Amino acid sequence: MMWWDGNMGAWGYILMVVSFILFWGAIIAAIVVFARSMSGGNRRDGGGHSLGSAEQLLAERFARGEIDETEYSARLSALRRARGA
Repeated sequence: MMWWDGNMGAWGYILMVVSFILFWGAIIAAIVVFARSMSGGNRRDGGGHSLGSAEQLLAERFARGEIDETEYSARLSALRRARGA
């Protein structure tokens, strides 16, 4: 019969630390995913704009008078060409 003296050894401690980190990492990741799914609405990821929001931004600049009609038309056609590419 084998007797266990309570010493896990180095591999036991390493496995315990790794499993502890993985467990809490999974808990934190689940909380983050849940929080992101519960926050609704339009969100910009990474500061980038999609082509739809780029067209909207361009229309807002035109409405404010920052750009004229020829520049608006030129940029709008460039955006639509980029969408097709």
